[in-house]
Amino acid sequence: MEREELNRQIEELVVAMAKDPQNIENYHNLSELYLQIEDYDKVMSVLESLLTIKPDDVRALIGMGTMWFYEKDFRKSLSYYNRALEINPKNFLIYYNIGNVFAEWKNFPKALFYYNRAIDLNSTNPEIYNAIALLYQDNEDYVESKAYYEKALSLDPENLTALIDMGNVCFKLFDYETALELYKKVFVLNPDNKVVAICLGNTLTLMREREKAYNYYEKALTMDGDNYKAYICYAIALSEFGEYDMAVEMYKRAIGVQPKEIDAQTLLANLYTNFNFIDMAMDLYKECLHIKPASAETYMLLGNAHYLKGEIEQSIGAYKSSINIAPENDEYRLIYSQVLDEYIDKKRNGEPV
Repeated sequence: MEREELNRQIEELVVAMAKDPQNIENYHNLSELYLQIEDYDKVMSVLESLLTIKPDDVRALIGMGTMWFYEKDFRKSLSYYNRALEINPKNFLIYYNIGNVFAEWKNFPKALFYYNRAIDLNSTNPEIYNAIALLYQDNEDYVESKAYYEKALSLDPENLTALIDMGNVCFKLFDYETALELYKKVFVLNPDNKVVAICLGNTLTLMREREKAYNYYEKALTMDGDNYKAYICYAIALSEFGEYDMAVEMYKRAIGVQPKEIDAQTLLANLYTNFNFIDMAMDLYKECLHIKPASAETYMLLGNAHYLKGEIEQSIGAYKSSINIAPENDEYRLIYSQVLDEYIDKKRNGEPV
């Protein structure tokens, strides 16, 4: 619907509400129109007005819960959903939305409980199975996740969310053939999907299909949207196939697109390290730390570079910085301890360090 037509309908509803402020349906219709034009403040204002007239309106309570969910105020969101649940404990959508809140809070047991309650009330809604699948996926239980995506697709074979996410799960399970098949289904249904084009390139890279992989990266780069991830994935593929100069060029393009992000710079520095261009790598790691000073991983990588140059004291300093930022990381602590012990032993034995 054109914006002009939406504005006309909004004006008509505002007039109608002024004439008949007790007409509940007008409030719902107006909030939906504001939702279409993405004026979320007015959506909430209309729903709040409705709730002053009819505090037990379940649709309005769910709507307010959803608005606060999008605002990431999950406590307020949950309070509205709970009010709705007290009024109508048989509404599957309320349980589904409460499950989403607990999923955001990373409370796996409660999220699963509410999703399953939603299934008890509506066992044919694919989005509930998608949500459970994503819950298991976030907990790295990919086998269970795949089973729920399969259930969602049995109910809706063209569900793009399930097709993409199940493709991602199969990718994690090293089932590249199935992942490729799923991504291709999405690409047929949505040929302008930049993310899926990149996923196809990544999958084909791991299947050693060089030209096909490059083809999808090139397609992704022609599509609307930010090319940062496309450049990075293309660079990784080029490295996999030994085309290192082109990989460096792609990383540099990514850095040009997003100079304040450190992923491309870190990966390029790692590539330089692999070819023993240690000074170039260290310059990039230091630039990354200038952009994001609290990156424990970058300090660890900088420490590795110092170690490769034989600069043990500097490497220990960098490792210590990484531990100060991420004291719970056992891997970082182990590396730090090993290098420190090596340094102490050499000092005791009078060896140069």
